[in-house]
This record gives sequence, C-alpha cells and structure tokens, in this order.
Amino acid sequence: MRLHTLRITAFGPFAGRQEVDFDALSAAGLFLLHGPTGAGKTSVLDAVCYALYGAVPGVRQSPGATLRSDHAPVGEPTEISLELTVGDRRLEITRLPAQPRPKKRGEGFVTEKAQSRLREYDRQSGGWRSLSKSHQEIGEEITQLVGMSREQFCQVVLLPQGDFARFLRADAEARGKLLGRLFDTRRFAAVEERLAVLRRAAETQVLAGDERLLTLAHRMAEAAGSAAGDWPLPGDRPGEPGLAEAVLEWAAVARSGARERLDIAQASLSAAESRQSAARSALEDQRELARLQERFEQTRRRADELENRRGEREEVRAGLDRARRAERIADALAQRDQAAHAHREAVGARESARRGLPAELAEAGADQLSALERRLSQDLGALDAARRAERRSTDITAELAGLDRQAGADDELIREAAEWLAGWDTELRRCQDRIDAAQEASTHAEQLAGQLDPARRRLEAARTRDRLATDAETAERRLSAARERANAAHETWLDLRERRLRGIAAELAAGLREGEPCTVCGAAEHPAPARAGAGHVDRAAEEEAYGTHTRAVQERTDAEHALGAVREAVAEARAGAGGSTTAEVAELVDRLEREHTEAHGTAAGMHDARQERSRAEREHSERTAAQQLAERRSAARTSQREALERERSVIEEELARARGGAASVAEHATLLERRMRFLEQAAEAVQAVDATAQRLKEADDRLSDAAFRAGFDTPQAAAAELTGESEQRRLQQRLDTWQAEEAALAERLAERDAAAAAGRPPADPAAAASESDSAERAFLDASSGLDAAGKRCTALRRLSQQAADELTGLGPLRAEYDRLARLATLTAGTSADNERKMRLESYVLAARLEQVAAAATVRLQSMSSGRYTLVHSDARGGGRGRSGLGLHVLDSWTGRERATATLSGGETFFASLALALGLADVVTDEAGGVRLDTLFIDEGFGSLDDQTLDDVLDVLDSLRERDRSVGIVSHVADLRRRIPAQLEVVKEQSGSAVRHRSAGSAG
Repeated sequence: MRLHTLRITAFGPFAGRQEVDFDALSAAGLFLLHGPTGAGKTSVLDAVCYALYGAVPGVRQSPGATLRSDHAPVGEPTEISLELTVGDRRLEITRLPAQPRPKKRGEGFVTEKAQSRLREYDRQSGGWRSLSKSHQEIGEEITQLVGMSREQFCQVVLLPQGDFARFLRADAEARGKLLGRLFDTRRFAAVEERLAVLRRAAETQVLAGDERLLTLAHRMAEAAGSAAGDWPLPGDRPGEPGLAEAVLEWAAVARSGARERLDIAQASLSAAESRQSAARSALEDQRELARLQERFEQTRRRADELENRRGEREEVRAGLDRARRAERIADALAQRDQAAHAHREAVGARESARRGLPAELAEAGADQLSALERRLSQDLGALDAARRAERRSTDITAELAGLDRQAGADDELIREAAEWLAGWDTELRRCQDRIDAAQEASTHAEQLAGQLDPARRRLEAARTRDRLATDAETAERRLSAARERANAAHETWLDLRERRLRGIAAELAAGLREGEPCTVCGAAEHPAPARAGAGHVDRAAEEEAYGTHTRAVQERTDAEHALGAVREAVAEARAGAGGSTTAEVAELVDRLEREHTEAHGTAAGMHDARQERSRAEREHSERTAAQQLAERRSAARTSQREALERERSVIEEELARARGGAASVAEHATLLERRMRFLEQAAEAVQAVDATAQRLKEADDRLSDAAFRAGFDTPQAAAAELTGESEQRRLQQRLDTWQAEEAALAERLAERDAAAAAGRPPADPAAAASESDSAERAFLDASSGLDAAGKRCTALRRLSQQAADELTGLGPLRAEYDRLARLATLTAGTSADNERKMRLESYVLAARLEQVAAAATVRLQSMSSGRYTLVHSDARGGGRGRSGLGLHVLDSWTGRERATATLSGGETFFASLALALGLADVVTDEAGGVRLDTLFIDEGFGSLDDQTLDDVLDVLDSLRERDRSVGIVSHVADLRRRIPAQLEVVKEQSGSAVRHRSAGSAG
C-alpha cells in the first residue's frame, strides 16, 4: 500500500484546503513531518486514518469530539480525500463527516449526514470511475484490500512509539491484550470459552446424575431401616470418586439384611397363627359356659318372683270378672246420661230466655207467651207503608245533595271559562308570533344551507391539501431512495461488467474444444487457455446485476410518476382550499353548522305552532259553549229543588206519627221484631224443659232394672266397676303373660345343658378374652412385620435396579465430562499436563511474539551496533502469572539476558522502534502479504545521542531497499538538518497549514 496525495479541508486545525504530496515526500525514502507543538502534525495522520476507515485512531476519538475545524468558514464543508495504491489498483477515497450546515431556508443550522465516495482510476480510459457511495461497502472493500483493521493499521503503519515503549516494559497480561487486537486471536479465546462452557454443562449433568444416585441411596436407606446393620451410607457430596460403586455395594448389603429379616418374620407369623387359633377356641368355650350358667340363674330367680306375685294375679282375675258383668248395664247407663244432659240444657235455655223478658212475664207459661207474640206480629205488619215513605224521604235528600254538587261543578266551570276567555287575545297573539318566527327561521336556514356546502368543500380540500403534503414528502423520500438504489445498482452493474470484461478471456476459454477453432484467433490448438481467477464474474452475474439495475430504474420512474401525481393533487387541493388554513375553514364550517342547526330547529316548529293555534281556537269555542250550557242547567235546577222540598215536608209529617218514640220507622220495626223473637224463644224453652224431665224419669227406671239383673245392688255400684274394652284386654293380656312365662320357666329349668353348667365352677370369659386379644395382637404384629419385610425387599430391589440403570446412563456422561475437563483445563492453562500454565490464546500469541522478536532483532542489532538482541521467553511469571509472553533483551557485551525495563531511555526508543518495525513485518505477512510502502514513526528521537541517531536513521534509510518510505513525526531540530525531505505544519491564528520543504528550499 502506497500513499500518493492527501487533501484536507476544514479538518482539525486546518481551516482551508491543504494538500500533502506523499509521492514527492517518498521519493527520498525518508521524510520528516515537523512543526511546533499543537500545530497539527498528528492531525495529518488522523486524516489518513479517517480517509481509510471513517474514524480517527481510538485514543483520539473521544465522545462528543468533532472533526470539523473551528477556524473554517461557515460555508466551507469538512472533507478528506486520499489517493493511494493497493496492489495494482489506484483508488481515491473521499469522506465528509457528519457536520452542521446553514439551512437553505430561514436561519439556523441542520446536521448534514456523513458521506463517503470510492473511485478507481481506469488506466485504459485515463479517468476515474465510481465504485461505491456506501459507508459499509467502502469499509469492507478497504479492510479487504489493506488486510488490516483500523486498530492494526494504527499500530503497524502509524507507529506510536509511546505504545511500543509501554509494550516493551509491560507484563504478560498487557502484551497479550495488544497482540490479541493485532493478530485477532479471538477464535482461540472462543475455543477456550466453548470448552469451559461444555465442561460446565457436562459437569452439571454428572452432578445431577450423582444427585439422583444420592437421592436413590437416601430412599433405599429409608426403605431398609436397620436392615443394612452398621454398614455406613455413602457420602453426601456429588462428584466424589467411586460414589456410584459405593451406592451399589451398600444396596447389596441392605438387600441381604432385608431378606434375612423376611425369613424371621415368616417364622414368627406361623407361631402367632397357632397361638391365635388355640386362644379363640378357649374363648368360645368360656363364653358358652358363662351363657348357660347365667341363663339357669336368671330362670330360677324369675320363677321365684312369679310365685311371690300369685295373690296379685288372683286379684286381677276377679277385677276382670266384675268388669265383664258391669258391661251389661252400659247401654242403659248411656241412655240415662243422655237424658240428664238434655234436661240440663233445656233448663239452661229456659233461664236464659226468661232473662230477656219483662219482669211481669218471668213466670208466664208457654200459652201466654205465644199469644203475646201473635199480637206483636200484627203491629209489625201495619208499619210497611211508613217504611216506604221513609225510603222516599232518604231518596229526596240524596237528590237535593246531587243538585248541590251539580250546581258547584257548573259554578266552577263558569268561573274557569270566564278566566280562560279573559286571556284569549294574549294567547292568540303568542301563537301567531311563534308561527312568524318559524317562517323567518326557515328562510334563514335555506340561506345558511347555501353557504354551508361550499364551506364543507373548502374544508375537505384543505384537509386533502395537508394530507397530500405529507404524502408528497414521503414520495420525495421514496424517490430519493429509489435514485440512490438506481445509482448503486448502475454502479454495481458497470463494475461487474468491467470485471467480466477483464476476465472475458477465461470465459471464452471455457467454451474452447480440442480441435475446434478459437472464436477470437481462429487457432485450432489451445496450449494455454486462460483460467478464471478469484472473484471472476460470469455472464449470469452480470445479467442479474443488469436486471437489478433495470428494476431499480423502473422503481425510480414509478416514484417520479407518483411524486408528480401527488404534486398535481396538492395543487388542485390548494386551489379548492383557497388561502385559508385548515383550522380557519374548520372554524367557519362549525359556526355555519351551529347556526344552521339552530335555524332548522326553530323552523321545524312551524307545524307545531299552527297546530297549537288550532287547538287554542277549538278550546275557545268549547269553553264558550260549555259556559252557556252551565248557565241554562242552573236555571232548571232551581225549579226542581222547590218541588222536592215540598214533597219531603209532607212525608216528614206522616213519619212523625208512625215512629212513635223511636228515631225512625226502621228502628221501631226492629224493636218489635226483637220482642217477637224473645217471646218465641221463651215459649219453646218452657216446652223443652217439660219434655226432657219426662224422658229422664223413664231412663232412671230402665237403669235400676239392668243393675239388678247383672248382680249389683245399685246402679252406682255397677257404674263403679264399668271399664273400657281396652282395659279389659290389658287385664286379660297380663293373665296370659303370667301363664306363658310360668310354662317357659318350667321348661328352662328342665334343660340338661343348663343344669349341668350350673353344677360346674363359675366361668371366666374375661381371662380368656384377654389371652385371645394378646394372641390377636401378636398375630397382627407378626403380619405387619412380614408385610413390612416384604415391602422392604421389593422397594430395595426396585431402587437398586433404578440405581443400576442410573449408573449405566451416567457412564458415558462421566467419560465425556472427563474428556472435556482435560481439554478445558489444558487450554485454560490450569492442567497439570500444561507445565508452563499457558492458555491456548497465549500459546498462539507466544508464537507470534517469537516471530516479532526475531524480525525486530535484525534491526535492533543494527541500531545498537550489534549489542542487543530481543529474546522471547516462555518462562512463568512470578506468583500466579502465566508463561508464554515474556520478552528479554540479550546484551552481547555481558552475555546475559536482562529485562527490557532495564534499558535506558534512548535504548528503549530504538528497541521499541525495532519492535514496531518487526511487528509491522509480521502483521503484514499475517494480513496476506500486502506491501506497506509508507510508514510513519511518531516522536521519540530526542532521547538518542548523535551516534545512535545515525544508526537508527541508517536502519530507517535501509527500508528504501524494500521500496518503502518512512515518515518521521518529530520536532527535534537536528532531524531537520539530517533529513532533507520535509513536510512542515505551520501554526497560524486563522488555522494551520502544511508546507513542503527540501534541502535548501521551501514549497
């Protein structure tokens, strides 16, 4: 890679356009970049880095920093352009960073997006052709061509001496970070991390398997109980060596103990069964003996009790006989009781009737009371005419009250009609005013409707205008994007076409056939047909790119048509909307709609107003007619009232004579009727007493005769012995029960079993039951023990099988974990097999550092007159440090190695310079062999004496043998005398500038 020309505009300290001709500077092989502190020497190198990678070196790219010069005029854009040759291609890279620019309309600034352009010089046409405008494509193209990232470029091409001096003195950790960035050993670190992840995953699986084994072991311990004896349970830590075998061994011991306990439990159960059977038989015998002895004793006691109650039984039998004889007078006694009851009720009724009679009739007989009742009946019949007159008087009173109510209603009607008719003129005028207002509102609503439609059309046009303005902006952005895609597709197609033309010979050679003439030269022999190189473009790729270009052009055309249509619609909408804003037109439409709604609502009341006036006119006619009719009814009621009052006066004179001393005829008639009922009831009560007295005497005679025939002295003695049928059945049942029980007891006392049991000693069923319960509990305990022993054996067999299955499945996992653990610890540098404790990444970097030390030693020996040699060391550092990245210096004067930190300041400079040049050679070879024809060395020469400086400059000057040019960045005055080709950076108040100088001249 060789730099040709660098153009800087408004960048860093440079206000105007500056141009650096690297071809002129590189002609001498060694050139000096100098100037006062802060003039911008390093900014020139920053500009080279920014042109290539779109960013300045990392140490100077702080957050918020701007690349634009503060001295630049407002209208001058910041721009960096670099011409360089990579391989056989001459390229031009132009970059404009994101920067503010004045607004085209109005005041203020807007931020212009960053831009990038890549062009290539076409030697055939003698002009430049565009390759790309994409930041990403340009970055990928440059990184691929140069073969280095920005970090590598800044370390290899822009040699920062301070960084390499620190590298020289740094520890292994710091050296590893720098070398890792330069040689990109992330893939080896990724291998370490991947192996660590796989190891942790496998370890997790193995530990999980051990956890499951331990869980099974604890479950077996719970199931085995004390069957395992004193054999200890395996440890509780997963991952212990031999854990699985220990679990299986313990399970075998537990199964053996469980089987022994099962045999013992079976023998115990057989003995318990024999004892249980004997105890049950003894218990049944004792219970039967106790039953028979108890039965015989109870029978004997009951027989004695019956014999002691023989007198009571005879008394019951005599009472039952008397009750059956007394039953013969029951009917006569019942008839006598009924006659006595009827006589008492008749006497009571008579006394009650006499209390309602006058004193002079208290002792009257039935005939006298009946005669008086007939005389009162005749007086009651004479009051019928007076009753009819009294009802007529009541009717007249009701008719007069009705006339009063009618008169009140008519008076109220006349008064209301008069009041309503008094306001008739006012009501008529109100109805007419409402009709007139509705007519005016209807006319106004028609006028507003004529204004509302145009206003609505203007509002719709204004809204369409606003919406289309947004659509126009969107269409413009789409058109801009379509143009960029079309330009990019066109450039891609032209690039592929050119690349295809450069490799057309290989494409033509692919169609050659042995013995057939070539379509180009006509020869039938083809000794050396061209072959397609890397990145060859065939016809299909070119046609695909052309198709993409055609589609992009069509999309651009469609976008242009769409934008034109939108703009025409915007113009039409603006014409329809006028000059008003959407808000103003919307406010006008809202006001017209409100006024139109109000006017329309008022006009809609026209029909209601006319109907209201019609109703008022009808009501006027109806109230006038009703008032006149009420006045005529009032005159007719006056004559009717006078006739009714005369008739009522005549009736009242007749009623006064018929009422006697009562308040009314009806009250007088009611009094007569009540007296008649009392007389009638009293006569009937006297007659009933006489009849019941006769029936009672006859019943007494019949009862005395029946008692004598039944064997009783008096009826009262017979009545005392009379009982009910249920009582007789109860007495008979007692006699039957006693007789049956005597027979049963005699039969029981005659039984031989009971008599024999009574002669034996008393039974003891409680002791037999206790022995049976004890035998039953022993049997249950033995059964439970046998069941538990069987379940224990089954559970131990099942859990042992699960443990064996788990161990079978865990074997491959444990083997995989052992393999991954060995690899992970080996690559991580923690394995005992890794003697130097070197990580994989450190091992690779150590090999790179060894190459760098060898390449640096070639120049270091020249700079140090053969005294120093850089030596790579893979010895371990102190403490827990790892080996592989040590760097020592071998002093040939003493023959001993020593640390690089012991070098003096000048020695450190040329050692770091040699290290930087060696690193540049190794990184270049690592990047694919791309030649680095231009290098820059930044500062450090002030620490050298004259002789060492001459040696260093001789080494740098020797780089011209490899067709390299070296630029030294320094402000050491002695270098300006020693190096004729110079680029001076001048610091001025209006901004810095660059000047090309040579020996004895300036330019």
